[in-house]
Amino acid sequence: MEEETEENLTPTEDSQKSPSVLPWDRFSNWLHCACVVTFDLELGQAMEIIYPSHIRMTEKEKMNICYLSFPDSNSGCMGDTQFHFRIRQCPGRKQVIKSHMEFNNDCPQQLKSEDAHYYGFVFFRQTKDKSIRRGYFQKSVVLISRLPFVALFSQLVSIVAPEYFDNGEPSLEAACHDIDQWAPPVSGDTMNLPIFGTVLQVRMPSRSDKLVGSLQSRPQTLPVLPAHSVLPSLFEVDIYSAFLSILPHIQMLWELVLTGEPLVVMAASPSITSNTVQSLVSLISPLHFCSDYRPYFTIHDSEFKEYTTKTQAPPSVILGVTNPFFAKTLQHWPHIIRIGEMSHEAVPKGFNKLKKASSLKTLDCKPGVYTQYKPFLVKDKGILKRLIKGIQSKRPVEAQNAILRRHFLELTQSFMIPLERYVASLMPLQRNISPHKGPPSMSQFEADGFLRTLNQAGPQLTSGVKGEWEGLYRRFFRSANFEGWLLHRQYEVNQKLQLLHMEALCQANLVDWIQDKEEVEIVDLILRIREKLKFATSQSIAVKPESVNKLEKHMKAIIANLPEDLQSVLNT
Repeated sequence: MEEETEENLTPTEDSQKSPSVLPWDRFSNWLHCACVVTFDLELGQAMEIIYPSHIRMTEKEKMNICYLSFPDSNSGCMGDTQFHFRIRQCPGRKQVIKSHMEFNNDCPQQLKSEDAHYYGFVFFRQTKDKSIRRGYFQKSVVLISRLPFVALFSQLVSIVAPEYFDNGEPSLEAACHDIDQWAPPVSGDTMNLPIFGTVLQVRMPSRSDKLVGSLQSRPQTLPVLPAHSVLPSLFEVDIYSAFLSILPHIQMLWELVLTGEPLVVMAASPSITSNTVQSLVSLISPLHFCSDYRPYFTIHDSEFKEYTTKTQAPPSVILGVTNPFFAKTLQHWPHIIRIGEMSHEAVPKGFNKLKKASSLKTLDCKPGVYTQYKPFLVKDKGILKRLIKGIQSKRPVEAQNAILRRHFLELTQSFMIPLERYVASLMPLQRNISPHKGPPSMSQFEADGFLRTLNQAGPQLTSGVKGEWEGLYRRFFRSANFEGWLLHRQYEVNQKLQLLHMEALCQANLVDWIQDKEEVEIVDLILRIREKLKFATSQSIAVKPESVNKLEKHMKAIIANLPEDLQSVLNT
């Protein structure tokens, strides 16, 4: 089947400033669309509404959204169920959204908008209804976005969906019109987002934020708005509840996520799987998780065969599944997590021990981690004791979350600081940056060279956790997380070198330098300056306007010193 193409409705350069913006210009800053998925007796799950109506999606995308918008039939979720999923966008349909590009430049790496995936935030309702032939009312409201704002959009769909179920399509249209009035997301700003007469207030994290491992608090200087709801975080989920039944193994899970190991999470409902998978991904924050992950995955997913084939090693992906069929299909996977329902009221009795993956036969198995993996680091029992003490003293879940999040933030930072220091040592010295040569590049990352620095500058200096750190680094070097981190750091370093080289060109007396040079060298210098000017206009980094003006004056002065015939060529 031919795939439909999406209309490119990218906002214009000044649409955000102009009072006469086109309809839905601002809506796309936050959401791609809102959908309603219903159950059709003949078709099964089917798309009933896509709003705004001009949005186009391929048949594959629609199919994936439909199947992922209902809990698995075997899980029997009655009442209301909330969860989220993540799917691939079909290739060749990239939509450039200016506000996303600007947000990406200054937000933490893990909050960047995605070019290759959509996130879906689902509110599913199932109730008995004798007027329907099947005997049940089953319908989902789904918000689709390119932004991984899990906490914000989960809250948003919990407001929009009940209104839709009570008042029908006009309320969905009203919600979308409200969202179309929101200002674009800006890193570092606290934003007020009105919806149905209430206001969601949330702070957009910035790369310059101090990492304190605790929930963001609302600045005291903000005006108090009527009927407002302050979200403590844009994206953080409840990691403590997600891991409560397997707390003794959480440090090992951190290692598995860090090194990009294949993981499958099995639970009875998509609410549990999506929260657990999202919690796993966030364990290595602020490091960006670069492999694929699916908070909820079904046998109908278009990547089902790709991810479940037994003819090759399992891919580097984290899957959340509820169908008992997966217990058999994925029993060859090396790491399987079974999550059960858990109460916060008491200390879990007989915390489960590690089990061999081959012993997992059905979804009815006890909660636990099924793996033969041997961790590189010695388990930190202090954090477990602290959390158990919190359970006994009935410490609030929010406080338990903050303790756990801070612990793994500090562990990840201890792991990454030596790598950051080593990369900084690969940057050329500023005195070696010459205006008369091209900009230097960062030296190549050498794993053995880095490992030789561990005795003097390793993670043992900042972390109390002991173990075979070198082995963990070697495994990390084979992961997509390392590759993604290094590519990003190389990009940042090379951007910095370009800026320093531009400053060197600005400060140099280039007209004097060219006096005894061959024409070919002078032309080469002019081309280099043009590259710098192109770099300055194409990169949204801090290039000073006076630097650009200086370079333009340099170039005009140099060209003026050349023969007329060459001047005419260079000025065309």
